[in-house]
Amino acid sequence: MLLPLFQWLEGLQVSGWLSTSTYVGPLINVFHLLALVIVFGSLLIVDVRLLGRGMTQQPVAKVARDARPWLIGALICMLLTGIPQVLSIPIREYHSPFFWMKMRLLLVALIFTFTLRHKVTMADEARVGPVWGKVVGIVSIGLWTWVAVEGRLIGLLS
Repeated sequence: MLLPLFQWLEGLQVSGWLSTSTYVGPLINVFHLLALVIVFGSLLIVDVRLLGRGMTQQPVAKVARDARPWLIGALICMLLTGIPQVLSIPIREYHSPFFWMKMRLLLVALIFTFTLRHKVTMADEARVGPVWGKVVGIVSIGLWTWVAVEGRLIGLLS
């Protein structure tokens, strides 16, 4: 169903330029990975706090509010660098099961992060309780790690 779109992307002049450029592709990849590190850092600082470790002198809500601009900025950077990465090899991405798994997981992780995780981090800690905070923290770490692993597998095995 999406193959014609990916074939069209393959035919774009920018796709050819991105796939043959010596420096642009690797530079985009570097910025994508730097954004990934910032995403992970901004998530982990909150998730570790949910697990009862880390910045325990700060309420979870404050840690989450302080980390949120970093998370959103890094996610935007990942989007802006991820699009050219796909444009550089669209047919290969289309045929990669790791690409599609990453996209599905990314959607689930984003929905989880900006709904349930956000609700738990902004709620009163006494109302949520330590168990639910820990569950949400572990699920968040697991989901985002899985997204990153699938992304790496695209480059290694596709």
